Amino acid sequence: MAGTTQRSISAGILRKAPKSSFPDTFTPMLATLADKPFDHEGWLYEIKWDGYRALAFMNKGATELRSRNNKSFNEQFYPVYDAVKAWKLHAVLDGEIAVLNPSGQSDFSLLQQWRSEADGRLVYYVFDILWLNGRDLSGLPLSTRRTVLEEQIRKAPGDIIRLSERFETTGTEFFNVAKQMGLEGIIAKRADSHYHPGERSRDWLKIKTSNRQEVVIGGYTKNEGSGKPFSSLLVGVYEKGKLQYTGKIGTGFNTQLQKQLLQQFKKLEVKKSPFTVVPDVNKPSRFRPNPPKAAAIWVKPQLVCEVSFREMTSDGVMRHPSFEGMREDKGAKDVTREEKVPVKAIVDNGKLKTGKKVLTPEKPSSRKTLLNPSEQTQVREIGGHALKFTNLSKVFWPKEKISKRDMLNYYYQVAPYMLPYMKDRPQSLNRHPNGINGKSFYQKDVTGKVPDWIAQFPYHSDADNRDKNFLVCTNEASLLYIASLGCIEMNPWSSRIQHPDHPDWCIIDLDPDKNTFEQVIQAAQVTKQVLDAAAVPSCCKTSGSTGLHIYIPLGAKYTYEQSKEFARLIVKLVNKELPGFTTIERKTANRQRKMYLDFLQNRPQATIAAPYSLRPKPGATVSMPLHWEEVKKGLQMKDFHLKNAIARITEEGDLFKPVLGKGINMQKALKKLESFYF
Repeated sequence: MAGTTQRSISAGILRKAPKSSFPDTFTPMLATLADKPFDHEGWLYEIKWDGYRALAFMNKGATELRSRNNKSFNEQFYPVYDAVKAWKLHAVLDGEIAVLNPSGQSDFSLLQQWRSEADGRLVYYVFDILWLNGRDLSGLPLSTRRTVLEEQIRKAPGDIIRLSERFETTGTEFFNVAKQMGLEGIIAKRADSHYHPGERSRDWLKIKTSNRQEVVIGGYTKNEGSGKPFSSLLVGVYEKGKLQYTGKIGTGFNTQLQKQLLQQFKKLEVKKSPFTVVPDVNKPSRFRPNPPKAAAIWVKPQLVCEVSFREMTSDGVMRHPSFEGMREDKGAKDVTREEKVPVKAIVDNGKLKTGKKVLTPEKPSSRKTLLNPSEQTQVREIGGHALKFTNLSKVFWPKEKISKRDMLNYYYQVAPYMLPYMKDRPQSLNRHPNGINGKSFYQKDVTGKVPDWIAQFPYHSDADNRDKNFLVCTNEASLLYIASLGCIEMNPWSSRIQHPDHPDWCIIDLDPDKNTFEQVIQAAQVTKQVLDAAAVPSCCKTSGSTGLHIYIPLGAKYTYEQSKEFARLIVKLVNKELPGFTTIERKTANRQRKMYLDFLQNRPQATIAAPYSLRPKPGATVSMPLHWEEVKKGLQMKDFHLKNAIARITEEGDLFKPVLGKGINMQKALKKLESFYF
């Protein structure tokens, strides 16, 4: 009944709004900076999100996400764009794009560094609806527009699009809570206010918990004898069309960020200062009576950043400014000094009810993208190591149109599940630099060919009498480095470098020739029966190619030779049960096109596709762990592939965990087999 009433109210609202064609543009309404919080009836309060203002234009499938200076955010913040597009509204919305930390607080520095979903939880807080289904809502009261917005927001897909909550409370109480929580500030809006595009209105007020100001970068300094890329930024604001100097910023950025900024500055360097009055960069102050000698380098005033500061001096210079981040969403000419308007000039005093909880902590979410869909070369920091990913749009699976970027994003997503089967294990690199249809090659020796932080494990090559090194995967960064080499599949040893002669598992590889996959399934079922008779636990996975792999936990208690001979006995018993289509003949010519029950994968340095590994096969198949109940007629290799594997793994968890358990008692297992079969 309540839902019906809500729909009726919204329908009635839309009938009262004037008809209008879809707007090509909508310049955002801006809030006036106020000097302090207040208590007054008829005002609604929202959190001032520390992010980028963004308008969403949704016109019958044509979707645009634009900044307040009409810059497209479609590619830069692609998850928001995708979510808005999937919403399928015919509307124009106003909101803020932000990155949230675990406490649910927006973090502008995280937003600055955001390149993909690996960089944080990206959200779009929507706080207004301006146009809907052929009706212009901007002339309706804010409280009425909110009624329509709240109904539409319930249809939004996923959790990226969110309603910016309104709090019916006193302004002073809400401000104090915001200050205690470290929020940037609050927004106060008249409940009966209309939306005035492009106007800085006193119907919307922003009250900040600290002093912040957008500024234009007009130059930078380099201190004599300093090894830093630069020492400080020289910034200002526009007053009557001229750039007025407001201070020198020397804190708030690390060396890596300085290097990135310097690359932008180099393209804009000019010989003449853009400031109305040339700042003296060597002028002493009472805080720094003997500043280091510095040289000023001037740049075209095109870049905008945001700074926090303690106070503004009488001559308009900021005290103790600190860099907060670049503002790509604002034009330099639009940056003026924000003067706080006294609240007394706008409202009287009053009281409202206490509001609800301000922030809700973010729940952990599954991983998504590491690499964004637009840049062809990207450098990402993983575990303190800078990894460079190149040729990201190169197609690795032509039929499926799956790129190298897609492959790397998969390995980033699956890394937490896959690492236990990769960590501290030497690797045999099977490289496909041009995808599954290009030439591939195996690489064992990486001596002098990998970064210093990559671990290596020595071996001696009898072929050329040289000492060489395997690559060792030790962490997420090294796993992604392996993938970046074009290693579609991952091939780790069964043992770790801590005990290289003692494998953690024993493998039975069911390798069909002219057999049907149903026969492979039958062989796996018989293998399990044999193992069950010996009370030996086992796990099964698809190979991702043509067969199935059965793993037995050993706990590094036995040698490779013992593992191999144990596997030999198991496959002999399976072959005895299925002589018609299985064989344990090592030579291919002697197998008579039967399924090979391979036990020789248990030799030293032998490798096999790891659990959750992709395979260089059509369909981008995955070597997927299975419940034994799934190993039955109807199972197909193509059931598990790059596009659906993460959803399954997230839901099922790591089915292969028992493989890394304490391991079997081989002697007891052999006795049971002897009593059961002989």
